[in-house]
Amino acid sequence: MSLYFDHMANTPVDSRVVEAMLPHLRETFGNPLNLHDFGAKTAAAIEEARQKVGDLIGAKAPEIIFTSCGTESNNFAIKGIAKANEKKGKHIISSSIEHFSVLYSLKELEKEGYKVTYLPVDKFGVVSPESVAAALTPETTLVTLTHASNEIGTIEPVREIAEKVKGKAVFHVDAVQTAGTIPVNVAELGVDALTLSANLFYGPTGVAALYLKKGTRILPFLLGGTQEEGKRAGTHNITGIVGMGKAAELAKLEMEANAKKMIPLRDKLLKSIPEMINDYFVTGHPTQRLPGHASGYVKYIEGESMSMFLNMEGIAISTGSACVSKALKASHVVVAIGVSPEDVHGSVVLSLGKDNAMADIDLFLEKFPPIVERLRQMSPLHK
Repeated sequence: MSLYFDHMANTPVDSRVVEAMLPHLRETFGNPLNLHDFGAKTAAAIEEARQKVGDLIGAKAPEIIFTSCGTESNNFAIKGIAKANEKKGKHIISSSIEHFSVLYSLKELEKEGYKVTYLPVDKFGVVSPESVAAALTPETTLVTLTHASNEIGTIEPVREIAEKVKGKAVFHVDAVQTAGTIPVNVAELGVDALTLSANLFYGPTGVAALYLKKGTRILPFLLGGTQEEGKRAGTHNITGIVGMGKAAELAKLEMEANAKKMIPLRDKLLKSIPEMINDYFVTGHPTQRLPGHASGYVKYIEGESMSMFLNMEGIAISTGSACVSKALKASHVVVAIGVSPEDVHGSVVLSLGKDNAMADIDLFLEKFPPIVERLRQMSPLHK
């Protein structure tokens, strides 16, 4: 038995994506910057993938810049846009629930004299569009917000926020958890820059992209070559890029069906776990959340212990961000929605994928309550 409920951290590569990548491991090795036929073949494969990734989010192919991961795209967007526009001002708006790749980039800019406003969220993790509007100043050059946090799954009102930001600052959105999972159209959302990553929609790891609306100013993050129209130097990961293109093509066709399959599974978890376990509380928005995301916290015990006991039963879950799971720190995201630091340590995140079935949910609900009970009997906090 092996159940994988950690799709917010990584998804398995679709077999059709693997098949699309294989020929390029063997045959497509020319440098796309060179003018010979080998280079032309590689360049054509990259541009085909760029078009497919653009199609996924409603962008034009030249607006897609390939990177190595979501973290790089976020760093690139935040630092590059801020520094390209610093003559106008050095004020940035973000939120208290951002991924660390966003927060650490902002902290670095603060050391360089930038001012960052970190907006609070409500108990569901929602950023208020009105709070964004109130925080804007003549010196604001960038607003950077998540589309959905991997820890609580709440989908943010990006379109409404974009209406407040339009014409006043560049708007960047971290859509790593949404692009390829729910419909994301950059024109409809009204964003100027957007991060997406192949490994969250059944593509390979080690490849991602940054959408940059035509005319949006940015300084290069990596230097040393003219790749990606001079915006991102470095030899292209051809097999990864082809894989991302294929994954994007499949996601555009299948995400609606995948979501319809996952929502009933998610809702059963959200409803059943609190009924079966005392002092278990759901986190995130009750309805405006990712289709396969069910998160909460259990009082009196630690998420790491629950994860380890479930792992012994062949069930993989997360206790929060994969980037901090070894640090044993209280999740800043769950703290931001008002959960006490003591209870935060009992956080669990169940993130489902397209291959999960109702039988998987039933098995989890059979195994999880006895584990909680056993750990509570061992806990000095439980009376």
